[in-house]
Amino acid sequence: MPKDSPRIRGTNPQNEQAARYLRQHMTPAETQLWNALRCRQLLGLKFRSQHPVGRFIVDFYCPSCKLVIEVDGAIHDRQKAYDESRTEHLQLFGYRVLRFSNEEIFHDLSTVLTRIEQIAKADSE
Repeated sequence: MPKDSPRIRGTNPQNEQAARYLRQHMTPAETQLWNALRCRQLLGLKFRSQHPVGRFIVDFYCPSCKLVIEVDGAIHDRQKAYDESRTEHLQLFGYRVLRFSNEEIFHDLSTVLTRIEQIAKADSE
C-alpha cells in the first residue's frame, strides 16, 4: 500500500466502515467518557474514538502514548476469554490497554480519568 494512502496500517475498508458506524452509535458509557476525553481535555492528549487498530476496533486510542481504552458493558461478562486474547494481541504490538466497566464510568468518572492520567503520565516519563 502506498505511503500516501489514508488507510490505517493493517485495517481494511470493512473495518473502517464499522468504526464509522460505531462512532455514530456509541453506548451511553462510551459517550460519557468520550465527552471527557475529546478535544484534548485530558492532559492535552489527543484521543480517537472507535479507532481501527489492525483487525480490531478499539473504543478509544491515544496515539502519543499508545494507550487503548476499552469500555466494557454487560456483554463482556460473557466474553472474558476473547477480551483477554484481544488485550494480549494489542499488547504484543506495544499498546497499553485499560478496561473500565460501564458502572465505573457512570458512577466514578473522576477515578477513571485519574487512572487514565496516571498511565499516560507514566508512559511519557
